[in-house]
Amino acid sequence: MLRWLALAVLIVMIDQATKYLVVQRMVVNQAVEVTSFFNLVLVYNPGAAFSFLADHDGWQRGFFMVIAVIASVWIVYLLYRYPQQSLFALALALILAGAVGNLIDRITVGAVIDFLDFHAFGYHWPAFNVADSAITCGAVLLVYDALRPRSKT
Repeated sequence: MLRWLALAVLIVMIDQATKYLVVQRMVVNQAVEVTSFFNLVLVYNPGAAFSFLADHDGWQRGFFMVIAVIASVWIVYLLYRYPQQSLFALALALILAGAVGNLIDRITVGAVIDFLDFHAFGYHWPAFNVADSAITCGAVLLVYDALRPRSKT
């Protein structure tokens, strides 16, 4: 279990370091073109993924914090229970890292710090961060793990 928690801690550290650098060097909503399809842009998202519930009165901050804490406790329990299931544990470690990384933002800043902005043909994918990427990769791995054929041994 400790190696999975160590991986989660490493990802949280990378997430927080990248957010720190962006906050220190950029102005809110300032887009810095990196490539023809990718910008860096500092955005504070008080909602969930894709700014879901971002335009509400602020109750969502506490709600998402409680969800993150409950999910994190549950994931740590699952990592304790199934550390030998490598793909499952990897997926959980990624989701845990993302949940904790964004929880830290909500506690310290009141919103999630997003800065990765991909776009094409005038359409922008909602800005996201390393924690969001970890959650997405972890979720994809969970689905793959659930759907892959198992040996009958």
